[in-house]
Amino acid sequence: MATRERELVDAARGGEEAFRGIVEGHRAELHAHCYRMLGSVHDAEDALQETLLRAWRGMASFDGGHPRAWLYRIATNVCLDAIAKRSRRVLPVDYGPPSAPKVDPGQPLVESVWVEPYPDERVGLADGYAVPEARYEQREAVELAFVAALQLLPARQRAVLILREVLGFSAREVSESLETTVASVNSALQRARKTVDERLPERSQQMTLRALGDRQVRDVVERYVSAWASGDVETLAAMLAEDAVFSMPPWKSWWRGGETIAGFAKEAAEFCATARPIRVRANGQPAVAYYSPDADTGRWLPAAIDVLTLEGSRVKEITAFVMPELFPAFGLAPELEPD
Repeated sequence: MATRERELVDAARGGEEAFRGIVEGHRAELHAHCYRMLGSVHDAEDALQETLLRAWRGMASFDGGHPRAWLYRIATNVCLDAIAKRSRRVLPVDYGPPSAPKVDPGQPLVESVWVEPYPDERVGLADGYAVPEARYEQREAVELAFVAALQLLPARQRAVLILREVLGFSAREVSESLETTVASVNSALQRARKTVDERLPERSQQMTLRALGDRQVRDVVERYVSAWASGDVETLAAMLAEDAVFSMPPWKSWWRGGETIAGFAKEAAEFCATARPIRVRANGQPAVAYYSPDADTGRWLPAAIDVLTLEGSRVKEITAFVMPELFPAFGLAPELEPD
């Protein structure tokens, strides 16, 4: 441990200010860790606060080891406790079979069962942070498909995969954090890898976005917004992959097929034409936040955040999170002024 960091550890045993000096440098990465474990930006915030509280209360027993490993051990166990008390989060594609074309989606589910998008600004991890043996780059490790796949794992397998392959902790360090054996860690990792690899596409979103370049990605997003706003079925159909998927949590319904999804464009044209789009990024992917006008006040209120998954220059998945409560996490205003 660096001399300065050791001094902070020693000082933290006697003061809140020094304690903050230790944890603040790890706050963003701990929040991202809790998000991967729990699949929810709101649950991650609660877990982070509980982690910091347990860390503060446990400073007297801190053995002077590396603060990062110590904090991740606390955060992981906080998340495991949270997982034990609630059902796992999923996306609609993992909730049930696809819906028939042009079927009313029914009523949204009020239970908190959905994976939530994660604002890029919260990732807070520098490039090249992961150790060489980590298989996933840090931005790839918050991609929507990866986070959704993690939620399908048993809780301890989820923890092992994240700690080993996202964060680069050794099998021994993970075994100590989870109070198990190295053999158990290696076995859990093997099973977790198999499940996740079966779920993930061969090409990550980061690879796709880098290949396209920023200008072409912006062009895709602009054409996407324009096609929905004008009800341009032809343009939208040309943009979508043949087996594209469209879903809109908190509704459990979802649809597959570019032509089917494009067919919704005219039906949605009235809403999209009046909605005000704001380009954002979520889970390391392009996204669009929509505000819709309130008929009584004329103000623009949060409506939905569409997260786009690309396959080459085509849109492979549209996950439209119709969850206005997510807007503050993206630093978006609670409302916009009338035109």
